[in-house]
Amino acid sequence: MTSVVKLTTLDGKSVEYVDEMIAQGGMKDVYFSPDRSYVVAFFRDALDPQGKERLRSIVGTYRDGLFNQAGGDYWKDLFCWPVSLVEKDGRMGVVTPVYRPHFFFAHGSVNGDMLGIKGKEKEGKWFASASNRSKFLAPEEKGSWLTHLQMCLSISRAVRRLHAAGLAHSDLSYKNVLVDPTSGRACIIDIDGLVVPGKFPPDVVGTPDFIAPEVISTQHLAKNDPKRKLPSAETDRHALAVLIYMYLFYRHPLRGGKVHDLDPTKDEEMQMGSKALFVEHPSDAGNRVKAAQLNKAQLPWCDPARLPYTISGPLLSDLFRKAFIDGLHAPQNRPTADEWERALIRTIDLVQPCSNRCEMGWYVFDNTSKPKCPHCGTPYQGKLPILNLYSSRQKDSYRPDNHRVMVWDGQSLFPWHMNRNFIPNENTTPAQRRRVGYFQRHAGEWHLVNEAMPDMRDLVAKRDVAIGGNVKLVEGAQILLSRAEGGRLIQVQMSN
Repeated sequence: MTSVVKLTTLDGKSVEYVDEMIAQGGMKDVYFSPDRSYVVAFFRDALDPQGKERLRSIVGTYRDGLFNQAGGDYWKDLFCWPVSLVEKDGRMGVVTPVYRPHFFFAHGSVNGDMLGIKGKEKEGKWFASASNRSKFLAPEEKGSWLTHLQMCLSISRAVRRLHAAGLAHSDLSYKNVLVDPTSGRACIIDIDGLVVPGKFPPDVVGTPDFIAPEVISTQHLAKNDPKRKLPSAETDRHALAVLIYMYLFYRHPLRGGKVHDLDPTKDEEMQMGSKALFVEHPSDAGNRVKAAQLNKAQLPWCDPARLPYTISGPLLSDLFRKAFIDGLHAPQNRPTADEWERALIRTIDLVQPCSNRCEMGWYVFDNTSKPKCPHCGTPYQGKLPILNLYSSRQKDSYRPDNHRVMVWDGQSLFPWHMNRNFIPNENTTPAQRRRVGYFQRHAGEWHLVNEAMPDMRDLVAKRDVAIGGNVKLVEGAQILLSRAEGGRLIQVQMSN
């Protein structure tokens, strides 16, 4: 019978674990607590004093700064953060909560879970590869394009918070980010390797596919060489952009058809390092994907000519260009996590449901007069209201916000649509998460129903719209949502 080991953490708490290893990572051996509510993971190799101090800071100062402040509970869903340290037989270990249930496969793979992954962690590799998705994943596990956008938003928000605390992950990849495409949630794991610039250097350079070009091209230098580039917030930004690209397009932004050297090791170093080139670079076609070399399971996603990055809409397209053209070899030009977060919030407002109900389910409005789903080619039928948002900068003066909301039946408006000073994030209160209005299609006509906007007014008809009332959406309509500072005005534009 397996024994239960009892320990006291370095901060005086009692913990237990079942003396049967359940997993073995690159650096740690992992054991379940008897009730499986947490794990104890021991480092196989002895840690030096700096390594131990790093762990104490992560479990102590940095954890307190994240979770024990106003709004701290919000981050418990986005990070799996170690809570205590233990030591046994000269080995240091971390005590970490078990991942939330939605981060384990409920259905697993196709054909009655042929791969036996049901109940296992939803490691990101299953969802970032067109071939894995097509050949192996049960349809119930795949989610939609909208939930993939929501996953990317969660990851961006978590990375933004790490960087705001002066930390860098150092190994941001689909191995260290759990995702749930069925609900759009994500969680960053392997927190014990965080980099504190100037204090705690990185233990690892990262995971292949996500290591920044400057790290690869200088990895031959000694760690103390000033020209050697090590993981930092700037290299996290590269990894974040790669993750978002892969979760939306199921292919890698730098793995194209260019061969630099017949030696596979040298070719890899050049392709991902000094010679890295975006496969969709608009003016340099040197690394274009060779579609003829793709197999059926990779299509259409792995052929950028069929599904280019621009289907993500104008806001994300700008950031992909910034990440993989302007900032690929100039780290200071890479988009920040905050920029990704804001662009994803606005892009989610641009989605439309596919009328064909195709596998992806949703697409980003392409700003044309005849929009269609890029995934299956189905055109939108009927009138489509497009809401251009303006906000007040001074009394009765409204300026464009570069923010649009696409309308679909049942689509909601929230307080952050009413007022530009609201940004949906960790500081959003429960009251601010409640919708204030919704859109309804009836007899071919569209209406905005007012649920909680006391200032709502139809400016063209010069009439107030009471709570419970509605206003018809027609070309040129102007609807005031709020008179408060930063309050928004909607201008309606009808497509078709």
